[in-house]
Amino acid sequence: MVSIRLNRGGAKRRPFYDIVVTDSRSPRDGRVIERLGLFNPVARGQSPRLRLDLARVDAWVAKGAQLSPRVESLVREQREAEKAAG
Repeated sequence: MVSIRLNRGGAKRRPFYDIVVTDSRSPRDGRVIERLGLFNPVARGQSPRLRLDLARVDAWVAKGAQLSPRVESLVREQREAEKAAG
């Protein structure tokens, strides 16, 4: 099964995540099919906290990809932000 989940990067105590499409059997930071966006939970200043390509997420979900619970909440957050912006 294909899943959309977080890939961890960054330094110790400074996490940075890529939102990726991957085979559910691969390890957390293993092989990636496609990179859909990024999530920086400790973003400061001008750094973006969340950047996500919702069109690609919808395309992968239509093909049967499963969202992890955390990515599902991030997608919901991004949709609300776009709706509020215009």
